[in-house]
Amino acid sequence: MGYSMHRKVLLVEDETIVRLIGSDALSDAGYEVVEAGSADEAIRILEAIGEVQVLFTDIRMPGSMNGLELAKLVHDRWPTIKILLTSGDTFPPKDVIPDDGQFLPKPYKIETLAQKVDDLLSR
Repeated sequence: MGYSMHRKVLLVEDETIVRLIGSDALSDAGYEVVEAGSADEAIRILEAIGEVQVLFTDIRMPGSMNGLELAKLVHDRWPTIKILLTSGDTFPPKDVIPDDGQFLPKPYKIETLAQKVDDLLSR
């Protein structure tokens, strides 16, 4: 079980229900999940706990920056963190997602979410 401790996902989603579903799915898949309700909260968490392996963030969020801006900032400050973005209405072209990050359109299947995170970490 020690392996999953090295697999920490920061899940950033302003809708509580969606965040809980994603968190449960990732926990069931063996990931340690840290949750944030906004980009600002996500940055505070990263500053406090340091590295996570994957940032999984919704693009459209309230606060000082959206998920895409958060992804760029995280990539600049913590370049080893893999990026996974999601949205139901904003579909960014591949070249605007930092560092070969991935995009998962909403609504997504929970199995697909875990698979995407696995894929990112196996690169």
